[in-house]
Amino acid sequence: MSTGTPGFASPACFAAADLGATSGRVILGDLSPGRLELTEMNRFENTPVRLPDGLHWDALALYQGVVDGLRAASRATGGCLTSIGVDSWAVDYGLLDTDGALLGPPYHYRDSRTHTAAESVWPKIGPEELYRITGLQHLPFNTVFQLACAAGRPQLHAARTLLLIPDLLTHWLTGSVGTEETNASTTGLFDVHTGTWSGDVLNALSLDPSLLPPLRSPGDPAGTLLPHVAEHTGLDPATPVTTVASHDTASAVVAVPATEPHFAYISCGTWSLAGLELETPVVNEASRKANFTNERGIDGTIRYLRNVMGLWLLEECRRTWAAHGRPTHLPVLLADAARAQPFACIIDPDAPEFLPPGDMPERIAAYCRRTGQTVPRGQGPMVRCILESLAVAHRRTLCQAAKLANRDISRVHLVGGGSRNELLCQFTADATGLPVIAGPTEATALGNILVQARATHRVGDLHDMRQLVAHTQELRHYTPRGNQASWNAAEARIAQPGKQL
Repeated sequence: MSTGTPGFASPACFAAADLGATSGRVILGDLSPGRLELTEMNRFENTPVRLPDGLHWDALALYQGVVDGLRAASRATGGCLTSIGVDSWAVDYGLLDTDGALLGPPYHYRDSRTHTAAESVWPKIGPEELYRITGLQHLPFNTVFQLACAAGRPQLHAARTLLLIPDLLTHWLTGSVGTEETNASTTGLFDVHTGTWSGDVLNALSLDPSLLPPLRSPGDPAGTLLPHVAEHTGLDPATPVTTVASHDTASAVVAVPATEPHFAYISCGTWSLAGLELETPVVNEASRKANFTNERGIDGTIRYLRNVMGLWLLEECRRTWAAHGRPTHLPVLLADAARAQPFACIIDPDAPEFLPPGDMPERIAAYCRRTGQTVPRGQGPMVRCILESLAVAHRRTLCQAAKLANRDISRVHLVGGGSRNELLCQFTADATGLPVIAGPTEATALGNILVQARATHRVGDLHDMRQLVAHTQELRHYTPRGNQASWNAAEARIAQPGKQL
């Protein structure tokens, strides 16, 4: 039940291990009545490794970064943490053998092997049936398609357990095995109606159900620290690890500081996850054709959203520019973008050529040439093209979500790293014609910490958690500037998304 206040019972310190696609961090959350402060304990690079068989995550380096962060948190708190939680991106996994050893580095979802994987799945279970069961948007790298690529390979044959990335790290911290449900709902193996693994999907693909561990809900205990972890970090072996909303977007949505109904959210970072929070899934044919997903949120809610290729576009441009010795300081790039000509060119951020790593400036230029548009000349015009295109994609996605779910939207909450990008926030307000509330930046870590706090009875229900964020975190407000005709024209220049399968 709601307490009606944003406070909580007693002071406590929580550690959130929050792994993103480009970096990981361990954040210490210090809670006391009316106060919630975050302190970064460790930030580390998440650098993919290209091996002869494809692109992989360096899971061992990520684990080491988490352990180092927990050691720093231990020093900061005198070895006393109330709880630890782990979240990360979705869909990717590690395979364990009968002894619990990792069978090779996990594949990266941007690896090219999945580009045609759906073709081997559809004859066994068609896209309409898969969507009816799972409610999941079609993305070529969904876990179900990754497993189709692994079929018949020795690694999958030798595997006895599949663990999604946050569950893998939790296993290394505690020795326990389980799959958290918000992340399970991104796999294409989860029944959105029953909240369980789907026997129909597993049977159709001849996947052994024993490969998938029991499901856990946010707030469930995941175990305590293994002795060697406790020794290395300086923490008490009895320190609990709590199951959080381990899909980073699910954690970010927990921390949306909404104090009113009918809000939309955009969790903006490498991806922009734009959508609504619903009570029940929308799994009709119109929703499938529009490629909207119904992923699990906290307390049985549904994250009804679509992935938009987010600030990955800008970060890949910066990486390419840095490799060629060109300036990459973001404030300078954004200032140049603000002065560039509006709407000189608009791209579809979700075009397939923008998914893999590579020379993003040239890919954007090639897209503009192919579509008969002016090619951006210079870094400022290129950045403006990206940000205006993302704002158009935000507008398009939220309008479709509202129509498909039959919901009105009164305002947009933009959370995550993208909330620091003032130009993108203003463009999103202008494009949608709705007020945008930007922040918190560390929404994922906050959501991780708040679920831990609720599990230890230091904060109330979801309403209370959001009230606490609204009262304690820095938020910025953006008002639309009324140039809807220009944004209408910009949207008309992009082909409609949601290719019918």
